[in-house]
Amino acid sequence: MNAFDYFFEQSAGMDNLLLVGKEEITYKQLYNSCLNLASRLEDEIGQNKNIILISVNNLFFITAYLAIIKSGNVCIPLDPAIEKENFNFIHDLTDPVLMFITKDVEKRLSLQSDKCIFPEGIADNAPHAKKLIDKNFSKETTAEIIFTSGSTGKPKGVVISHKNLISNTGSIVKYLELSKNDRMLVVLPFYYCYGLSLLHTHLRVGASIVLNNSFIFLGSVIKDLKEYKCTGFAGVPSHFQILLRKSDSFKKTDFPDLRYVTQAGGKLPFIFIDEFRESFPSVKFIVMYGQTEATARLSYLPHDMYEKKKGSIGKGIPGVELRVVNESGEDIKPGETGEVIAKGDNIMKGYFADEEGTKNTLRNGWLFTGDLGTIDDDGYIFLSARKKEIIKVRGKRVSPKEIEAVILEITEVIDCLVEGIEDDVEGEMLKATVVIRKDAFNTVSKESIITHCSKHLALHKIPHVYDLKQELTISATGKKIKK
Repeated sequence: MNAFDYFFEQSAGMDNLLLVGKEEITYKQLYNSCLNLASRLEDEIGQNKNIILISVNNLFFITAYLAIIKSGNVCIPLDPAIEKENFNFIHDLTDPVLMFITKDVEKRLSLQSDKCIFPEGIADNAPHAKKLIDKNFSKETTAEIIFTSGSTGKPKGVVISHKNLISNTGSIVKYLELSKNDRMLVVLPFYYCYGLSLLHTHLRVGASIVLNNSFIFLGSVIKDLKEYKCTGFAGVPSHFQILLRKSDSFKKTDFPDLRYVTQAGGKLPFIFIDEFRESFPSVKFIVMYGQTEATARLSYLPHDMYEKKKGSIGKGIPGVELRVVNESGEDIKPGETGEVIAKGDNIMKGYFADEEGTKNTLRNGWLFTGDLGTIDDDGYIFLSARKKEIIKVRGKRVSPKEIEAVILEITEVIDCLVEGIEDDVEGEMLKATVVIRKDAFNTVSKESIITHCSKHLALHKIPHVYDLKQELTISATGKKIKK
């Protein structure tokens, strides 16, 4: 079954709105529009071709994304703020036949217009012979490739099948108890698996979504939650920390329609969860854990278990088996530390064009998450550390090596170490320890490093904290000491 057909299985003919707000569209309108575009794509390029999609969250993104999947081609959604170097790497690796893109990004990246389809190119898409349900379509077919930061600094492409999308969507709908009466305020970008999961689940049940691409303006978030009577909100740690600590009005505002909130994309300190629960006692706060390699979600902690299992990521979602194992692959005993591994139909097919990386991560049908943790007598999992070197900043995975390489381009810099540090507002911030030549110590400053980084890195990858030194701190083995 094609994931598109699964998403619209109950809602294709509905006249109620999927998209609410500045842009609006009914399920019936969207379904027909996507079918027309999907037929056009299959007629012009065939199937199993890679297609890049770059846009902020809007109707253009949703239509193109769903049509690509329906056409049997592979969607590659990318961050509109992607650096030119990373874009070129992904483009050369995947060799896309088409790109759905906005003109501002096309201009910034200096792309070939003849391979680009802009919003106006699908707005009045002429009807084609509609591509209806193909009962012989294989669920194992690749639906999308989601790129995340890899430990080497180069983006890694997570290959997601139609089966993966269907499995994870069904599981999330089940444990969140979603229905057509739900309405989600979406502040997470759709090129991020957490954001995409919001679109998938609400499509599946015939619910609606409200798009807000301006989280920096907290007043607009509060206004949208209230004005559009949103029943759900999903965020990474920094979203909740900023709402609770940087907004004077959020905790004082009554949201009578808000039924639940979900949090993933990194660990949110207890103090913020407690603060939220105290301010909104009738709103269910659901802690979740996942990875792009698992399509989105691996576990959740039921809201009514929070006090009893505070600090836990919960248990596996429906259809997912989680274990915590030692280096020999044996289940650990409660209290011991091991690596979290997962199994289920939501686990990725592998990494695109990376056989070695796939073999290291997928072993005997299990996803080795790289996250260390323990388990209690009731089977609840508690994470203790990340085995991988990746740092999560505002829910986005960042490779320290990529940032270090940029700072090391400054000729006066001898060495650089980038790490994540805890912060009350951001959750985890980037700190750069920079070793500068003694004769140039007074010429290189925090400001000059930031200026250099801003020319080569997306905003969320620029370190917030700087420690400028003249000497390296190393261990007896010659390794750099982080802390």
